[in-house]
This record gives sequence, structure tokens and C-alpha cells, in this order.
Amino acid sequence: MDTILIITILIVIFALAFDFINGFHDTANAIATSVSTRALPPRVAVLLAAFMNFLGAISFVGVAKAIASDIVDPFSLNQSPDDTTGSVVILAALLSAIIWNLLTWYFGIPSSSSHTLIGSIAGAAIAAAGFNILNYSGFIGILEALIFSPFIAFGVGFLFMSIFKMIFKNLNLYRTNKGFRTMQIFTAALQAYTHGTNDAQKAMGIITMALIAAGIQHDNDVQEWVRIACALAMGLGTSLGGYKIIKTVGTKIMKIRPVNGAAADLASATVIFGATLIHLPVSTTHVISSSIMGVGAAHRVKGVKWGVARKIVLTWIITMPISAVIAALIYLLLDLIF
Repeated sequence: MDTILIITILIVIFALAFDFINGFHDTANAIATSVSTRALPPRVAVLLAAFMNFLGAISFVGVAKAIASDIVDPFSLNQSPDDTTGSVVILAALLSAIIWNLLTWYFGIPSSSSHTLIGSIAGAAIAAAGFNILNYSGFIGILEALIFSPFIAFGVGFLFMSIFKMIFKNLNLYRTNKGFRTMQIFTAALQAYTHGTNDAQKAMGIITMALIAAGIQHDNDVQEWVRIACALAMGLGTSLGGYKIIKTVGTKIMKIRPVNGAAADLASATVIFGATLIHLPVSTTHVISSSIMGVGAAHRVKGVKWGVARKIVLTWIITMPISAVIAALIYLLLDLIF
């Protein structure tokens, strides 16, 4: 078995591991509000999220194609058919993303798997071939989506909560909360579905990129077995849940009531699904946390725990450069081995 094939098999294994970790790392994002308002018991919420994540993951492939070709051109990584550079770059990026995801999961920090993966791909590619290897038009488009989507989510969350306040201001609080608690079952399912449509595709894109770099595939179409394998990996990971991050997202940003949770779920699902439709990867963690902040600001500005929000934002900022450095170092180490 030649070296490129061995590395490609390792990439598939680690990409599925990344999707699995992404599942339990980001489960909290989709269901934190419904758990914190007691709309759903944690176990039921996690199983619902797992099923809806799987459905979302097999529904679309546009984001996967963007990951496969918009950051780095996989066809330009290798100088010859037996060159392992492209495969080693992808393997280094995956290992870096997995390490950072596990660290942030362990400490209960809602970090972005998207920032981690994209920063890691860029860092490993730059270590291998310099800054010119980046596909700047595609890379900048992805960065813009990652940067602006939290602000859009904040605004949409603020808008939805303002509308809810206006419509339901004269209704009985108990009945309103009861109705929104029921509604949250559906909004949590919708949010988990949209999460699958965007996040699961990132591993699909990585595997497709690896198949191209290995010369096994000659276009950026996502093969059926890749879609099903990644969807299953994310669904299984989601079924385990990430209860540390549920606590941070669901309780530490603001005190969430059913009306707040429903507004935040609808806002984040709208933004994530919109990004999926235009084939752009966004951070579901960023979008959901920002939606909650926007809802909190519309409800009562002082009710948002801005200190916790600042800590989360700081993690968002440092994730991409740290991931890039880790990936570059891993690439240099793997390059010595292969």
C-alpha cells in the first residue's frame, strides 16, 4: 500500500472523528435554549438533535464544495502524482482542528469548529507552500461569512425578540411561556437541522479535498458514501451531547425564558440556513451565541452577562490564528515522517 493511500485512509478516519467530535461539541448550540427553559429533557433534546443533524447533513453539498476548493486549490498542492504534500497538509489540518475542539470542549468553551478547521487548512497549506497557495477570492469570501454572520445573527435575534414583545405584550405571561415552551420543541428541531446542513458538510469537503489530492477523484463533487458517512458520524457524536457547553450557552449568557429561546432558535436557524443556501460555511457556535445576545439585548440590555459574552468573543478571535499555528507545526512534523 503506497504512502498517499495510507495518508488518505487516515484522513477519512480523522475527518469522521472530527465530525463525531463536532457533533457532541456543537450539540449544545442547537438545543441549549430548549434544555435551559425545560422545553425538553436533556436526553430527549440530544436524541432529537442527533436525528435532525443527520437529516440536515445529507440534504446539501454546496458548503462541502466550498471547503474542498475555495480555501486552497487541492489540484495545486502536489507537484507530481506521487507527491504527498497535499495529503499531509489535509491530515495536519484535521489533527489541529481535532486538538483545538477537544481542548475547548474540555474547558466548556463554545469555540467555533468552522474557524478551527478553516484556520488549520490555511496554516498547514502556508507551511507547505507559502502564502501564494491560498485561493484568496474564495478564502476572503469565507472569512467575510465567518466575520459578518454573528453580527447579522445578533440583529436578527434582536428583531425577532422585538416583534415577539410587541405581539404578545398584552397576553398572560404563564400562557405565553407555556405556548413558547411547546414551540421550542419545533424550533430546536429546526435549528438542529440547519446545523447539519452547514457543519457536517465541512468534513465532507475535507474528504473530497483529500480524494482530489490523492488523485482518486478529479472534480469537487461529493460522493454519496462521503455524505452518508459524515452524516452518521455527526449524528452519533450529537447523540452523546456536550453538556458542559450546554451550560455555558444555555445559562451563562443570559437567563433564558421560553419566548427568548424560541426567538433565538428561529433567528440562528434563519441565518445558518441562509448561509447554507449560498454555499458559505459559518460558525453555528457564533451564530447561535450571537442570536441569544441579540434576543437578550432586545429583552433587557442589562440582562445579558456581557462579561461571559466577551470571553466567548475572545475565544472566537484567537481560534483561527492558534489553529493555523498548530496546523503548521503538525505539518512540519508530519513532513519529516512522510
